[in-house]
Order: sequence, then structure tokens, then C-alpha cells
Amino acid sequence: MARLPVHTAQSAPEPTRDALAAAEKASGYLSNLLGVLANAPVALEAYQTLSQINARAGLTLQEREVVQLVAGTRHGCTFCVAGHTALARNKARLSPEVVDALRAQGVVPDERLQALAAFTEAVIQTRGRVSDEAYQALRDAGYTDGNALEVIVGVGLATICNFGNNLAQTPLNEQLRDYAWSGA
Repeated sequence: MARLPVHTAQSAPEPTRDALAAAEKASGYLSNLLGVLANAPVALEAYQTLSQINARAGLTLQEREVVQLVAGTRHGCTFCVAGHTALARNKARLSPEVVDALRAQGVVPDERLQALAAFTEAVIQTRGRVSDEAYQALRDAGYTDGNALEVIVGVGLATICNFGNNLAQTPLNEQLRDYAWSGA
């Protein structure tokens, strides 16, 4: 049971109704995450706007999903880990081995993605004060200064939804049940 109301396009505060209706039409169902964020129109707007900006990053979809899965697992967001597992497997086409390693907070069997995952974890743990060694490992894997900052954008996006879901105790949508995660 959610701690906060999970709105529909009909029950949501007026300023969020059109955004929820559009999201539902685009995906075929309304994510409970969006239904929760609709409790605060600025929270929903912040999440949707930053999502659009993050999608324009130089990091590939696969790389952005690595960032989201690392953040979701580190922040203990069962909803986001399930949602990003679905995206990583079905849209980004990350291998099951990579996704499973990210969900288990283990070593990713792809050196470049492992460097990205380790850097993302370092950003979260140190609040951006990563060591020179952690930063150089990212650079050695072929990532740019811009990509390092894009990781921070991704972590910022994840923080909105991870913390919002953790506060709300957002229930999984039926569409995400096969991707459920209970923690590492």
C-alpha cells in the first residue's frame, strides 16, 4: 500500500492531468511513479523535464540505463530498479548478464560499462567528490569530461524518482512485476 496517493489522470491535481494522460497514451499504461509525483506538480514537471534533458546526453541509452540501475540499487528503490530493468532489457538491449550484475551490485562483465558503473557509484558515495583515480578510470574507459557531468545529471534524475518512490512506498505496476527487485 502506498504511503502517498497514486493518482490517475482523472484524480490528479489539475496542473498534472494533461501530462499524466499523455504519458499513459504514450506507454499504454500510467506508471505509478508518475501517479505519485503528480501529488506535487513541480515534482512531476522536474522529473519529466530532467528525463527529456537526460535523453539528449552524449551517453548512449545503454549507458544511461547503467547509471539509473546503479543509482536505483544504491538508493534501494525497488520501483525504479524494476522499471529500469524492463527498460534496460527491452529497449536498451543490455545483456541479461550486465543487467543481473547491476541488480546484484556486482561486477559488470563489460569493462567499459563496469567503469561507468563504478564511477556512478563513486559519485553517489562521495556526493561528487570522486577521487582522481576514480575519475581517471572513467577517462581511461573512453568517457569524456562531459560524460562525467552527464552521470551527475543521471544521478540527479534518479534521485528525484528513487527518493520519491522510497517516500511514497510506490507499488509496482502489474507491467513491471516480472522485473521486481527486493534488494541486493
